Amino acid sequence: MNDKIVLITGATGGIGKAAAIALAKWGFTVVIHGRNRQKTEQVCEEIKAATGNNKIDMIVANLFSLKDVRSMANTFKQKYKRLDVLINNAGGIMGKDREITTDGVEKTIAINLLAPFLLTELLLDILKNSSDGRIINVSSNSHKLNAKPDFDDLSLKKGYNPLRAYGNSKLFLIWITQHLSQVLNQQGIKNITVNTLHPGAVATNFGVESNLGAVLNFIVKLTRPLFKTPEQGADTIVYLATSSEVSNCSGKYFVNRKQASIAEKYYSEKNEKAVWEYCKENTKAFTN
Repeated sequence: MNDKIVLITGATGGIGKAAAIALAKWGFTVVIHGRNRQKTEQVCEEIKAATGNNKIDMIVANLFSLKDVRSMANTFKQKYKRLDVLINNAGGIMGKDREITTDGVEKTIAINLLAPFLLTELLLDILKNSSDGRIINVSSNSHKLNAKPDFDDLSLKKGYNPLRAYGNSKLFLIWITQHLSQVLNQQGIKNITVNTLHPGAVATNFGVESNLGAVLNFIVKLTRPLFKTPEQGADTIVYLATSSEVSNCSGKYFVNRKQASIAEKYYSEKNEKAVWEYCKENTKAFTN
């Protein structure tokens, strides 16, 4: 069990870092991703010191850039020939003004949807080398509260606001999780599962640095004392990464270690497929 190789995106703080520490305590090889090299190196050393596990590695990439996502996958595959657990944790809520990436994609969709979609696609070949490959996508119950997708305008060129963009992206992440589970099953790939989860409202810097507007910024600061600790938020991630109870479970959404229902309001097979095709279309230049 402790020879497993785990890759966690967004692991230099918050629930990503908490999950990395917990999984390092299992004795796994844990590869943490960060955006800033100095900070990622520092967190690597902190995890080693906290756990006594020296099998902590790092990789640096800007996941707003699909080119960087591809470079990250290539760098990982040059060093590791197998991946047992991929945890797509990196994500964010953006500011009140709509911004696009160098790829021409709205930033919330880029980091919360296209980055995990592409990274997963590029690492599937080495996940297949695991006897028990697990893909874990960190979503949010915000998909029930704030999602209002426009299927003619998935990146919200019109009607953008940060909560709507965030809710949409997390809803779409659940849908592509379900769809990938079906694709793997149709291809007869039985040794890889893919699931998603809501970590809970967690007391991290998530959202704090975004300019959400005066009212939302005030609400975030006011309610933070009620939030979970990063360790509590990471608990379901660690459960999905390690538990034998979910070794044959795929395409599901979890809250507090339990399977939970997702919002059905906008769901249809057609809409799920539309989001999948949107992801394929917007990442195809980086998969060849």
